[in-house]
Amino acid sequence: MTPEPLLQPLLDQETVVLRAPVQVWSASDGTLGGAPIHGIYSGDLRLVAGLGLTVGGVHPELIATVPVDASTARFESLARGLDAPGADPDVRLSHRRTARVDGVDERVTVTSRLAEPIETTVEITLRPDLTTMESIKAGQAGDAHPTVSLDPAVAPDAPTGAGPYAAWRSDTATATVDARGAALTQREGHLVLMWRVTVPAHGSTTVGFDLHAAVATAVVAGVVSPARWRPLDPAPSDDRLARWLGRALDDLDALRLTTTGRPDDVFLAAGAPWFFTLFGRDSIWAARFLLPLDDGLEIARGTLRILAHLQGTTTVAATAEQPGKIMHELRSDTLNLPGEGISLPPLYYGTVDSTALWICLLHDAWAWGLADDEVEALLPHLESALAWMRDYGDSDGDGLLEYVDETGHGLSNQGWKDSGDSVQWRSGALAEGPIALVEVQAYAYEAAMHGAELLDRFGRSGADDWRDWALRLRERFTESFWLRDEEGPYLAIALDARKHPVDTVTSNPGHVLGTGILTPDEAALVAARLVSPTMSSGFGLRTLSTDAAGYWPLSYHGGSVWTHDTAIAIRGLALDGFDDEAGMLASGLLAAAATFGYRMPELHSGESASDTPQPVPYPAACRPQAWSAAAAVTVWGALHGVAAPVPAVADA
Repeated sequence: MTPEPLLQPLLDQETVVLRAPVQVWSASDGTLGGAPIHGIYSGDLRLVAGLGLTVGGVHPELIATVPVDASTARFESLARGLDAPGADPDVRLSHRRTARVDGVDERVTVTSRLAEPIETTVEITLRPDLTTMESIKAGQAGDAHPTVSLDPAVAPDAPTGAGPYAAWRSDTATATVDARGAALTQREGHLVLMWRVTVPAHGSTTVGFDLHAAVATAVVAGVVSPARWRPLDPAPSDDRLARWLGRALDDLDALRLTTTGRPDDVFLAAGAPWFFTLFGRDSIWAARFLLPLDDGLEIARGTLRILAHLQGTTTVAATAEQPGKIMHELRSDTLNLPGEGISLPPLYYGTVDSTALWICLLHDAWAWGLADDEVEALLPHLESALAWMRDYGDSDGDGLLEYVDETGHGLSNQGWKDSGDSVQWRSGALAEGPIALVEVQAYAYEAAMHGAELLDRFGRSGADDWRDWALRLRERFTESFWLRDEEGPYLAIALDARKHPVDTVTSNPGHVLGTGILTPDEAALVAARLVSPTMSSGFGLRTLSTDAAGYWPLSYHGGSVWTHDTAIAIRGLALDGFDDEAGMLASGLLAAAATFGYRMPELHSGESASDTPQPVPYPAACRPQAWSAAAAVTVWGALHGVAAPVPAVADA
């Protein structure tokens, strides 16, 4: 008998509230259990897999889902079985859900306009669970069925409330429910909370519960204090952009995390639901996008410091650690992805670009006002990161940075397009590694030039050597990556193992703009190609040209549109003076934002705006995601001339 295929859960139709590291995924009416992703999560563990609600034994009828903010939603419904005769609803329910850093609060308010009080019951059923996120992502989300205790003594550390309490636990985690006056029972594997209530005439009554999560092995923790953003100056001229910024900043507030070992270093979780943790590349780009609004540079400072703390110090093939290298991903345990052949250690360094990007963030944060003493404290890490690019990033000594997975179970591609089929020829054949990505060379050039500037500024040696290194890289880059087709010259996505330029037209060269590695004429060629009909969908920049054999609008990295990818191109276009082209791509993102309720997902379909009035969702896209949300700030800056006070990269 053929086993059923493993299917990653779809997300685009589901509702989420979050306050990292807690998130709750539900149907639009607030119930849990109707879709594989549904649940209450803390970090990488699902604690509740199902939640149902009845009033008077009847399921309410949804009339509206109201997102209050990133952490709170209201589910408005009717209890028409309690109404008086007539068409008007007389009894309504407001189910309010609020995510906290350590759990979730649920409140159900029953309101009546009737002249007589109502005697009824409110019942909430919970299905306890202890399934790992990696199993859910892999489509292996079998119910865990933990044992539930109704003895209050099992929750001695629970916050004081009305009680009674129920709890369930694994070896490393405990979920505690403060039922706040409900009668607690168990029924067929579910925890049942039941309140007998009197709804007064022309009045209301509220019941609910609080769930508290404690995960002993957690490596990240939430941030309770509110985020601080600088005022938008100038104010956005487009109402769509203003709405996107408002939603994005709210989401970014809820995505803030620290590590349990360094609670003062605040960074952004990469995204919900799969990536509620520290990612080198994602967290760096999000922090870099946010610099114009990061009041006090809390995000930039924390991101730089935590990544410096975790910077590689030795060579470990199993984790891809190397001296000076900036990490890729932090987890509490080994991450196994069934069906993909991927097994990543808890602290994984398999990324080729985070190290150079860390240097760029340090320079940009300094230019935005990071105090000299804070920069100086990071200069040894800067020097180590620079040395990694030369001594390890360029593994074969050819003057370019390349990557290869040496373990056989790590990421086969280690740039931002890290899926297995992301580097392919126009024919659709996959390129063989080691791979030298086009944008990574540009990052390294910018990092070397900006690193040299910091070394000079703080009186440290070696600046001229790094400028010379950058010049040699630029020469090698220019002679290696340019190709020509019927539309003219363009940049290859990468060099393969034989140092042949991989001939697909992709979005990757958009990351090369603004780094200083291109001449003005070369930058103009890249700009023109990015806004060509094969690359610009009208809703953003496609990851792969429509003329490639492997193009598919719903391919993760082979034709879809990624918000942050388009924003990086917009940023580079603006820095290099291509305002019209930047405006064209920005207009596409704004058109897309309006259709996604101004919460831009990780990615969406690459179909043309001339063929569809709104972008088709990529159904498994994360949302909110840090760099997709922070992209709103870059689009605002490009459209309004908000120039970062970053000194221009000196011409070699």
